[in-house]
Amino acid sequence: MSMLSEGQALEPFVVESVDPGRMKTMAVLLRDPNPIHWDIAVLGRLGLGDRPINQGPINVGYLMELAGRAAGGAANVQRFDCRFLGNVLAGDRVTCSGTVTALDAEAGTAELELSAEVDGRAVLSATATITTMNTTKGASTT
Repeated sequence: MSMLSEGQALEPFVVESVDPGRMKTMAVLLRDPNPIHWDIAVLGRLGLGDRPINQGPINVGYLMELAGRAAGGAANVQRFDCRFLGNVLAGDRVTCSGTVTALDAEAGTAELELSAEVDGRAVLSATATITTMNTTKGASTT
């Protein structure tokens, strides 16, 4: 069991390069017909550049992974609230970081503040409540 402490920085979770192939797959799974996730010609016509824009649920998943790792597994994430601040594009390197902002020993929970950045630009912010009983350092939810 890992011990979390207030003010502790979480081990970052990094997506080295957002995969455009996964965006296409997610578009099919979500039944998302928006071509900004896969059609470069449409992006150009709309003035949105030449790299597909990652779907919001994929981006949220990056921060959920970070919270789940801190909690010792996704089942220990009790609450998660996220705010979108910018786009993530195909090929971007996404760095997710977090801090333990509060501990409640009696309830066995911790509050987390999480963020995702691309080239120093914030693209997501989130807060989460996790269970601290049964957490294991470095546990992955994938």
